[in-house]
Amino acid sequence: MEKFELHILGCGSALPTTRHFATSQVVNLREKLFMIDCGEGAQMQLRRSRLKFSRLNQIFISHLHGDHCFGLMGLISTFGLLGRTADLHIHSPQGLEELMTPQLDFFCKGLPFRVSFHVFDTKAPSVVYDDRSVSVTTIPLKHRVPCCGFLFEEKRQADHIVREMVDFYQIPVYELNRVKNGGDYVTPDGKVIPHHKLTRPADEPRRYAYCSDTAYLPRIIEQIRGVDLLFHEATFLQAEAARAKETRHTTTAQAAQIALDAGVKQLMIGHFSARYDDETASLAEAQAVFPHTILAEENLAVSIQKHSANKIL
Repeated sequence: MEKFELHILGCGSALPTTRHFATSQVVNLREKLFMIDCGEGAQMQLRRSRLKFSRLNQIFISHLHGDHCFGLMGLISTFGLLGRTADLHIHSPQGLEELMTPQLDFFCKGLPFRVSFHVFDTKAPSVVYDDRSVSVTTIPLKHRVPCCGFLFEEKRQADHIVREMVDFYQIPVYELNRVKNGGDYVTPDGKVIPHHKLTRPADEPRRYAYCSDTAYLPRIIEQIRGVDLLFHEATFLQAEAARAKETRHTTTAQAAQIALDAGVKQLMIGHFSARYDDETASLAEAQAVFPHTILAEENLAVSIQKHSANKIL
């Protein structure tokens, strides 16, 4: 099975603590790196996670609060010092390019690469990135500013050739790609060998959903239904439900309820408030509703797998 990993760079909320970095994470899909949010210290954590800077070309910013984007300038500056030449693409709600352009002009004049900004609508789901391996779709959320999460959906790959059958029927090499992609093989004497006899099914595509800062929002359930891993913010314990509602955040129990109702395989909670000394109570509260819950923590890496609990690396 091809690599599909989630790396947590930071899982704290707005107020800095000595235990957590601000929000940032990286999806590694077949050695292509996709950054989600870029709080302060993200580039340091990228180093600590032993992830290669050169393989990061796409950054997705959920919303324009500082704890989700203050790390961008430092990261871009470092890319320049490293001699990067590949374009860097940043996807965000409206306003980020206007905020960053004067800073880039002042601190990063003469970059050897282009920074391209791509604006997405925060009111309806839209595909913001698509290639042969993965598509990324926004998940509209409800926060104090326009905000979206992101759904990473692996593309279905071609079926696997059964080598013994290929040898038995002496199938020419030029026919293999067509057979892998669903075609039958017709022998020189006209006999049709069906696709299913010559191949075994490819692995089921995997899905990862990231739900950034948001009020409790049941309407996202259909879009994230059945994902293999859901990251959902859980800033407050249920005792602080009134505060969560006021600030348009989610409690641990509410995040777990979303996971339960959506039938996800595993839930990871994060974006922890600085008011808590540890997350033991957060985990217990979430697991009481949805047992397959784990805590985000700095430099945690999780392998996203199908049909089983996800493996922590």
